[in-house]
Amino acid sequence: MDAGRLLAPVAGMTLADAAAHYAGLGVPVFPCVPHEKRPLVAHGFKDSSTDPAQVAQWWGRWPEANIGIPTGPISGFEVVDVDVKGDPPRGPESWQHATEAGLLDGWAAQVVTPSGGLHAYYPAADVEQRSWASGATQIDFRGTAGYVVAPPSRILIDGEIAAYQLLDLATGDVQPVNAGALRELLDPKPPRMSWKGRRFGGTVEQRAQRIAAWLEGQGEGERNQGLFWASCRLADNGASLAETFAALGPVAEGIGLPPREIERTIRSAYRMPRPTPPASASASANSASRPVAQHAPADRGRVLA
Repeated sequence: MDAGRLLAPVAGMTLADAAAHYAGLGVPVFPCVPHEKRPLVAHGFKDSSTDPAQVAQWWGRWPEANIGIPTGPISGFEVVDVDVKGDPPRGPESWQHATEAGLLDGWAAQVVTPSGGLHAYYPAADVEQRSWASGATQIDFRGTAGYVVAPPSRILIDGEIAAYQLLDLATGDVQPVNAGALRELLDPKPPRMSWKGRRFGGTVEQRAQRIAAWLEGQGEGERNQGLFWASCRLADNGASLAETFAALGPVAEGIGLPPREIERTIRSAYRMPRPTPPASASASANSASRPVAQHAPADRGRVLA
């Protein structure tokens, strides 16, 4: 991506000419609402085009339309978006933190946004990097399935019109940003709680509270299996079916499982064989030769319908 050739010439252009300029360099564009960031076309960045006739038709119809550009491989660049909202804003501090960690070197261009924020343009990585947002740190990444509003687009801010403007161009080597490492630095994932080896002491109610908290932390792809394991654990510890529904049902709904799936999964757990309780002292002699039922690990990993 030649950021200078892409961004520098548009400073004195009309929005229509700038849109044609981007498209002429092979960068697809689409129109956004004048003075806003919302797309004017039905499918947003998915409707972007480099076709000169299509671009001319759009800006002939909406001459004041802002210019949206999809990010990622389709355009050849990705953007780190630094916000400055709030008092004090957290975006600049987050940018500084990531810069000191060596994760933001290699930008090709920097654009000042109408709100005073920053768009840092990077060449697109060879591997797909999907867009994400970190509200807590006020840093967003615009890659695949994302878009930016490009210069010289204008936004209405507090009753005044302000434009996106080129701030700086790189003088050294440019390189893609590692979006995964950047997100891990800004929003580190809490350590995952493993089910295996965990002990839940106390009353049934206390155990249910701890297991419900564990279930709440499960990822999207593990929700159903997590509910099944949690249900088995409560059943093993003497909770009745009703108690397990009361403890885990609301949590399971809260993490996105539908009610019918919740009921089916919990009932499946209660159809599993339970461990045989320890023999009493008086019966130990008679039961010593009997095998004790055990859970097979393979059964625990299967969710039954």
